[in-house]
Amino acid sequence: MDSRIVQLYRLIQFSDATFPVGTFSFSNGLETASYERIVSDAATLEEYCRSAARQAAFSDGVTALHAHRAALAGDYDELVRADRALMLFKMNDEARLMLQRMGKKLAELSVRLFEKDGMAVRWLADINAGTTPGTYPVAQGVAFAAAGLSEDDLFSSHQYGVINMVLGAALRCVRVSHYDTQEILFRLADEIPSLYNQAKDMTFADMNCFVPEMDILASLHEKGNMRMFMS
Repeated sequence: MDSRIVQLYRLIQFSDATFPVGTFSFSNGLETASYERIVSDAATLEEYCRSAARQAAFSDGVTALHAHRAALAGDYDELVRADRALMLFKMNDEARLMLQRMGKKLAELSVRLFEKDGMAVRWLADINAGTTPGTYPVAQGVAFAAAGLSEDDLFSSHQYGVINMVLGAALRCVRVSHYDTQEILFRLADEIPSLYNQAKDMTFADMNCFVPEMDILASLHEKGNMRMFMS
């Protein structure tokens, strides 16, 4: 029981919106969606969050699960394979930038938290050397494995992070309240087990994230003049 209490504490810490990896700098395309009036209220915001969660589950989420398993098995080559596969999968520059910036920050923090974990140390060294991209989902896999957290803990935290990133941005660019965003966050939790049950058996070749509207919005944002967020 005591060990599970510690694990839950670590899970809360790694999932906290104030965890210093830079999630507050990104909106996952919401800023442009709001500007184009695609997202304008709580109902359209919930649909946007649902799409973002599904897109992430079957790409970043799959990668995070493979990275977690590789870290537990001590298979560093598989870890790097997951990292490169995800970077090749991403369609726009800001998505790749977001993954690398947040990934490096988490890698640096992991070395401080798990200084005796050889996988975390080697991972950061290779990121700094430029031999691997250092994506955030892979860094999550490394950190959660080092912390003794399970892969369903990891997937839940990953989904929470994606949804909460959008909701946090929404409070600054969509006419919604804290009540609205918390209700959305609460409801979408019921959909995470189904996404996990699909993602957990997917290979890199199975990854998919066909939500073309979000990719178009991300492309528009790269050339936009009005910005509060990186993405």
